[in-house]
Amino acid sequence: MRRLKVLFITEWYPVREQPVKGIFVREHARTVAQHHDVTVLHCAGKDPLLGTLWQLDEETDTDLTAGLPTYRLWRRSGPVPGVSSAGYLQGVIGAYRRLAAAGFTADILHANIYEAGVPAVLIGRQTGTPVVVTEHTSDFVRRRLPPWQVQKARFAFSRAAAVLPVSRALQSAIERYGIHARFKVVPNVVDTEVFVPGPGSRSDLRPASGTRQLTTVGSLVPIKGFDHLLRALALLRAERSDWRLAIVGEGPERAALTAQAEALGLGSQVTFLGYVPKAELAELLRATDLFVVSSLVETFSAAAVEALACGVPVVATRCGGPEEYLTPDLGTLVDAGDAVALCSGIADVLDRLDGFSRPAIAAFAHSHFAPEEVGKQLDAVYEACLAGGPGKGD
Repeated sequence: MRRLKVLFITEWYPVREQPVKGIFVREHARTVAQHHDVTVLHCAGKDPLLGTLWQLDEETDTDLTAGLPTYRLWRRSGPVPGVSSAGYLQGVIGAYRRLAAAGFTADILHANIYEAGVPAVLIGRQTGTPVVVTEHTSDFVRRRLPPWQVQKARFAFSRAAAVLPVSRALQSAIERYGIHARFKVVPNVVDTEVFVPGPGSRSDLRPASGTRQLTTVGSLVPIKGFDHLLRALALLRAERSDWRLAIVGEGPERAALTAQAEALGLGSQVTFLGYVPKAELAELLRATDLFVVSSLVETFSAAAVEALACGVPVVATRCGGPEEYLTPDLGTLVDAGDAVALCSGIADVLDRLDGFSRPAIAAFAHSHFAPEEVGKQLDAVYEACLAGGPGKGD
């Protein structure tokens, strides 16, 4: 396949204040960039002080760009209804024209999240450029989309050349809204140069001999189910104390979860680490015996796959994503929102840790979610879109 110019248009992307926000979008972009020229246009949000309808800034922080040309699009907000939406559409279209004038005329427009798909399909119709939309949001699964957002999704998805939900569960949730599209499931990607099996080097987190290290990763928000996890661990502690847990992530629930851990008598066994950079997270996972996903809803769970890539067995709730790849050789599944079931699942896997093959777990993750594998799938989508032209929709 020839080298293409691909413009990622995304609602979610890492920023200084939230370095893990939409990091899975960046991993997709980095994967595509292995074989194509990728530029990222991040629809960064509203700026009430903006003097113009929209503004385009180039990102200069190399920790955030990860080597990809990245632009932040800001739009004006105000009291007049529709001004912000108009600024959004005009901004994305204007930003594309500016990039094209500078020499980046895209062969593929790859939107991430349905809202970014709306201006993408408008640009695609104007320029004859195929549009691909990758969908991640759990709002479809949670039935949280108001009617006007459903209309946006229907508009974008029906006119895209391909729509790529990251799991079959997410595709089914979209279809339950009565939305039809040219669907193809393409999973999230794991950085298999960083997340690899081996001995962990975080000596400060390595538990004492005979103590098992548990780890979980996620934003500290209710949907991640960390309150259920803490209740499960309180039940587990009544049976055994040969474990400790590291919670990686930041969010508005941190104070409440910390207080809950103390109230349950888990203060000495549960550590809140906050944000941990990717390389350090991989070190922690290599020193981990068991990874836990306690979410109420996930469309994929990239964190679980990163753990698997390090050879770590996973206990996960049936929350939407992990059911599609977590087999008994890799860990176990329990019902979401059930602290008793989660406690039982953790205890069961802890008892069977010696029966899991860490090299085999890592090999599975690498063979299914490595950049090379996901990149092949995306290349196939691009090639099919270019052969058929941009989707005209309904």
